[in-house]
Amino acid sequence: MAVRIRMKKMGRKHRPFFRICVMDARVQRDGKAIEEVGHYDPMVSDKARRVLLNMERVDYWLSVGAQPSEKVNALIRKVRTNKFGSASAPPPMTPPKVKETAAPAAAEASAE
Repeated sequence: MAVRIRMKKMGRKHRPFFRICVMDARVQRDGKAIEEVGHYDPMVSDKARRVLLNMERVDYWLSVGAQPSEKVNALIRKVRTNKFGSASAPPPMTPPKVKETAAPAAAEASAE
């Protein structure tokens, strides 16, 4: 049996929430899971608190041959290295650029 560690989509429209589950690869995305090992909430503002993983169980499943999906693999790597990045402040507001009009050139031509 091919076992994958992947995300199961929960939540509602415009408010996603994912459970990180160990599943048979043949089961549909939101189907029955063998075990739930954590969750991922992309709507949480603090990046370090978005992911909660039971690393003990994840390591067990990886040791017996479970393959993580690409996204789950990235989350596992971030949890292990504690590198979630940080949201930088937006650049300061600047006034809009003023377009130069052709009116001064026309005024110079009529003054001559």
